[in-house]
Amino acid sequence: MSINKLRKTYHELICRNAIRVKKGKKGEYPNFADGDNKSSREIAWSIVKELGYSPNYSVVKEQTIGDIFEDATKEFLENSFMLLAHLRPGKWHYSTDKTSISGFVQYKHLAELDKKVKSDRTLASVLGVGYIVKPDIIVGRYPVSDAEINKNTTVLEGGVSGLTPLRNQNQGTMLLHASISCKWTIRSDRSQNARTEALNLIRNRKGKLPHIVAVTAEPLPTRIATLALGTGDIDCVYHFALPELKAAIEKTGNEDQMDMLISIIEGDRLRDISDLPFDLAA
Repeated sequence: MSINKLRKTYHELICRNAIRVKKGKKGEYPNFADGDNKSSREIAWSIVKELGYSPNYSVVKEQTIGDIFEDATKEFLENSFMLLAHLRPGKWHYSTDKTSISGFVQYKHLAELDKKVKSDRTLASVLGVGYIVKPDIIVGRYPVSDAEINKNTTVLEGGVSGLTPLRNQNQGTMLLHASISCKWTIRSDRSQNARTEALNLIRNRKGKLPHIVAVTAEPLPTRIATLALGTGDIDCVYHFALPELKAAIEKTGNEDQMDMLISIIEGDRLRDISDLPFDLAA
């Protein structure tokens, strides 16, 4: 199985289970488009055609669509990352269960802090809340045994390396390797919570910073840019179908959207979902 085939399977799952046709005041449109925005409707329809999707009018709840998008993205990443095991060996854990970051070694101190904040109003007023992030998708790495470390040659002997969290002899908690935010669309300020979560991950860690990324199906580059532009918080934004998005904009002839798309791609702020497994292996 190749990355390309896994990508096609990913799109098949999303098209079959998540994408639906909605009816609005200005006509029918795919449910990842803004029904009140002409460019959004046109580009979304063109993406649908690029993916070879037949319109489906059955109803799926908005929350269910988000869950489907998260699960499909997690499955794609897990299967793709397995193909790269020779580049990034290790035992990995993938989840869409909204796992608290306090369950990982870099953030385990937050669990005790949270208890103290909840029992002390003064402390709560100073520190606030919301610092314990629950990402849409997490990728964790299990610590390794000394036997695995010494598999090919004697790496460990004597009383060295007694504090590194990568050795399960030192501690048994997983390391958070990646925090992934999934945004089916980017419509409002609520989408910016990905930045808030990213800043919390950066500021509250003890140890290595995990990869912090966002994945979206948003059809308008100008809206993707509101999340993608800037540096220091999110590593990069990934589109679920970037080549199809580019082809769609070319066919609609929307120069403004194309200019923005090229800008965020060339600025290393937007990549395709098929790039993400490789970036996580870096």
